[in-house]
Amino acid sequence: MADSNGQLPEREAQLPEREAMEFDVVIVGAGPSGLAAAIRLRQLADEQGKELSVVVLEKGSEVGAHILSGAVVDPSGLNRLLPGWADEADCPLKTQVKTDRFYYLRAQGKIPLPGFPMPPLMNNHGNYVGSLGDLTRWLGEKAAELGVEVYPGFAASEVLYDEKGAVVGVATGDMGVSADGTPKDSFLRGMELRGKYTLLAEGARGSLSKTLIEHFDLAADSEPQKFGIGLKELWEIEPGKHQPGLVQHSFGWPLDNSTGGGSFLYHYGENLVSVGFVVHLNYQNPYLSPYHEFQRFKTHPHIAETLTGGRRIAYGARAITEGGWQSIPKLAFPGGALIGCAAGFMNLPRIKGSHNAIQSGIEAAETAFAAINQGREHDVLDGYEQRIREGAVGKDLKTVRNAKPLWSRFGTIGGIMLAGIDMWANTILPRVGLGFTLGHGKPDSDALKTTANAKPIDYPKPDGKLTFDRLTNVSFSATNHEEDQPVHLLLADKSVPIDVNLPKYAEPAQRYCPAGVYEIVEDEDGKPRFQINAQNCVHCKTCDIKDPSGNITWVCPEGGGGPNYTGM
Repeated sequence: MADSNGQLPEREAQLPEREAMEFDVVIVGAGPSGLAAAIRLRQLADEQGKELSVVVLEKGSEVGAHILSGAVVDPSGLNRLLPGWADEADCPLKTQVKTDRFYYLRAQGKIPLPGFPMPPLMNNHGNYVGSLGDLTRWLGEKAAELGVEVYPGFAASEVLYDEKGAVVGVATGDMGVSADGTPKDSFLRGMELRGKYTLLAEGARGSLSKTLIEHFDLAADSEPQKFGIGLKELWEIEPGKHQPGLVQHSFGWPLDNSTGGGSFLYHYGENLVSVGFVVHLNYQNPYLSPYHEFQRFKTHPHIAETLTGGRRIAYGARAITEGGWQSIPKLAFPGGALIGCAAGFMNLPRIKGSHNAIQSGIEAAETAFAAINQGREHDVLDGYEQRIREGAVGKDLKTVRNAKPLWSRFGTIGGIMLAGIDMWANTILPRVGLGFTLGHGKPDSDALKTTANAKPIDYPKPDGKLTFDRLTNVSFSATNHEEDQPVHLLLADKSVPIDVNLPKYAEPAQRYCPAGVYEIVEDEDGKPRFQINAQNCVHCKTCDIKDPSGNITWVCPEGGGGPNYTGM
């Protein structure tokens, strides 16, 4: 598997037909949006005494296994979905934000940024710090209690269409397929899960969501989606350094002014600190490594003083959507809709998306439930689009719509200052603001300079105490894939990495991947060869986004594979 070039062979044997199961609503992804939709559907059914079958598919080994976020949670979505949630003893969100701090970092020092000039939306008071993965597990239990069928370990790998071209459900991937594409003794054919409506809640750059956006041309009237890569470690620090409820955000060093990104430290629980780093994927230098920038960030004196003496207990990485309001595609298609970060509802300046994900799940559920009550199926849920754009999600994103393009155009210092002015204007005059909406321009895959126009970056070696090499950290993500299975990272043209990307960009996949999946190795004859270590993949999707030749496609591996995050 490690030496594969990512090409999937044809099946040699004739496969049996898949069995099919019928539901009213099929939901792909057991994250905040998918579970919110499932919960709301069952709430409506119970309130009105209706029979309604809902299934949620989750590719992770368990609910929450693939969930990664900071996380500071805006409770507005939870308040609407489950009033009184904070009073429930088993709810994992316990720590409220007490202190907000913002810094501009220099190589050795820091500049504190006062909170009063910042728009009110940047205030985190009233929010909660904790593990979004644990919150998702709790929501999964709530969904199951209401009668939702939740199937972890089943990866939706194919969209099903009817004779009119409408989506009628999804099929799960086959289990027990060997690396050469032939069935093993443990082979199990995938299932078809068919529904009157199918909701895609796969998160950023979901594989089926990407397919549907292209198939129905949903992004024809929107700006290109923009992305960042978020990297995170969970630390247990010395009790004397722990400040429960402290939320600290920073930008600046180690990134230069032309490279967008930021960092955070969140204190919560029993001496726990989430330390994270985000790099915008429109960075230009092909020699930049987001992972190594993250490690270097932790050596800053202001950060190191918190972490020194503690221990890292988990690691992970995930792409995040950053395009915002102008990058939202058309949300509904014949037979279903996009919800959560599959549609791109993250608020970049706030670094928050779970509240909008939950809100979108609620809106989709209410729209689909009404349609089913009317006897409809497999048509376009037009009302959902209107609910999003005119409701709480649209208001949240429209207020910050120019933050990302201003940052990209004017750099970190100038862009953040101008974004602050724009957000204030949109807060004071929400209908008009400053009267403009900026575009994003080209996709992130087109942003890299060639090596001839870029400067190499010399990253320090990890010390094993504060900073770590990639493969050691990957072991702290509990990532696991069945070794003998087809590679899930597909190359459209296997010659591109060596013939195109290596001479032009020093093959940046070696650096943008946070898990050491891609390597340039030397053959016995001394020639370079592109190697894919797919078993290391943490499912971040960065390669599917950033490859300058658009040559890599991420597809779902066998269900249950990938990271198994705990407490993230």
